[in-house]
Amino acid sequence: MTIFLTDADVRAAFGWREAVAALRAAYSAPPDEARFPPRTMARGEGLWLRTLSGVPGDGAPMGAKLIAASPRGRRASYLIPLFDQDTVDLLALLDGNAITGFRTAATSALAADALTPAGPVAVGVIGSGFEAQHHVRALAAIRELSSVTVFSPSPAGRTRFTHQLADLELPLETADSAAAAVEGAGLVLCAARSRDERPTLSAVPPGATVVSIGSTLPEQRELGTEIVEQAALIVADQVHEVAYETGDLIAAKEAGVGFAGKLVPLAGVISGRIQGRSNPEAIVVYKSVGSAVQDLAVAAMCVRRAAELSLGTELPVTITPVAK
Repeated sequence: MTIFLTDADVRAAFGWREAVAALRAAYSAPPDEARFPPRTMARGEGLWLRTLSGVPGDGAPMGAKLIAASPRGRRASYLIPLFDQDTVDLLALLDGNAITGFRTAATSALAADALTPAGPVAVGVIGSGFEAQHHVRALAAIRELSSVTVFSPSPAGRTRFTHQLADLELPLETADSAAAAVEGAGLVLCAARSRDERPTLSAVPPGATVVSIGSTLPEQRELGTEIVEQAALIVADQVHEVAYETGDLIAAKEAGVGFAGKLVPLAGVISGRIQGRSNPEAIVVYKSVGSAVQDLAVAAMCVRRAAELSLGTELPVTITPVAK
């Protein structure tokens, strides 16, 4: 029968280490662009429905994430159906609200781990919201963090960030500027939208790994053109979207900064088909816009964990595959 996981079930079943492991398996599968087509969006008057679908190459359940949104009503619903690849039975339906935040941070942790030299790492964080907090939790689950320094425009936001992460028992500090937050950092997390769409960061230390998740649309800016120019490697979860649909790289292109020769897919790095960091002093960037690969891997992991923990509701009815 089909299992339904509420948002509370998803949160109870989720684990950072397990999510990173599931994503590592997903990104290590043989490349096949047909398995994960570009996302689509249907638009109505003040409404939109976005679909991210995929058939994982590692045999994990296939499915989609559907996002129904009413911007004028400031409401959105997230639904993830998962189907068995052999039988096409509907295995599970999940409230996908929490999945997006979890999968973004877990994928960033996977990328950062692959691109950052081994050993304890000092982290500079730009942004203090739930995405920034998720990223620190994801990283702390798989790497030793020697310190975490946060900057956001709001002093109250910075204080709240340190209080909400106090359970990690890490050295947590605040900074009065983005530049101060990343000074001496080996890993820089950019997880804040610029209020006026100017870059929030224009320089990072030599050897830094930069994770950028806050510029996913043409009008959004996060990293200054200087960082794009200085980067020896730019790793993207979705190469085409990052190159043509994010404000950071659009601005770099308009400024005459070339990056085509150093923009590579995350799957290539994780699978070992493409070399990641080759120089300890190089600046390396991971830029994310989100992908069905991530949604489906984390959703399937939550379903497995939910079964182990006896979470979720077995639906009294389901759909029945038909002969075609």
